[in-house]
Order: sequence, then structure tokens, then C-alpha cells
Amino acid sequence: MECLGIHHVAIIASDYPRSKRFYTETLGLAVIAERYRAERRSYKLDLAIPGGSRIELFSFPDPPGRRSWPEATGLRHLAFAVRDVAATLKELSAKGVRTEELRVDEVTGTPMAFFFDPDDLPLELYQV
Repeated sequence: MECLGIHHVAIIASDYPRSKRFYTETLGLAVIAERYRAERRSYKLDLAIPGGSRIELFSFPDPPGRRSWPEATGLRHLAFAVRDVAATLKELSAKGVRTEELRVDEVTGTPMAFFFDPDDLPLELYQV
């Protein structure tokens, strides 16, 4: 297998309109496409991440909650590359987003921090 990069990450939202606002308005991701899949009673929203990757935001009727947080088996978190973690934390906090304190990756010495989407999905800011 020759991996060329990450194409997309899929996220299932408990409240689709709330999560759509968060990812488009709060985080500023651009909408590529949105469609309602009647047979599944589900929306699918494709969002562009600068650099070519995507987030696929889904809705489903009554999705189960996350079993444990955040160390459940499976995808732990999604990390966004940013130029200035401290400034981005301030921007997100001003928009009412729950954030954690700025910290430094103990292995690389790189500034990083976590913040949370409307379903408390842990998202990371990583300074590049």
C-alpha cells in the first residue's frame, strides 16, 4: 500500500445543526457538499480542511454516546495544524468554545492544546 495522506475523518454529531454551526462558523471550515440521505434519515456534510483533507459530518437518529472519554478504543482525537496555538486558543475561547490550557508536547517541544466540539469530541491544536 502506498498511503498518500489522510483524505477525511468522519464525525457523527448528536445535534447536526449545532455541530454544523461549530465546524463552519466557529472553526471556519468551508462546505464542499451537503446532502440529506432519506433512506438513512441522515445528513452528510463534507467540509474542507486547508491542505486537502476533509471532515465528513454525519447525523443519525439517536446515535449512542461515546463509551468513555477519551481513552476508548478507536480514534482518540483529530489534530489541526495552526501557526500559533496560544492565539488560536484565545480566539476559540472568545467564541465560547471549551478549551484546555496551552501545553508543550513533551517529546517534540511543540506547543499544543485541546479543545472540544459540541459533543465533547476532543480536538487538538498543534503548532507548525
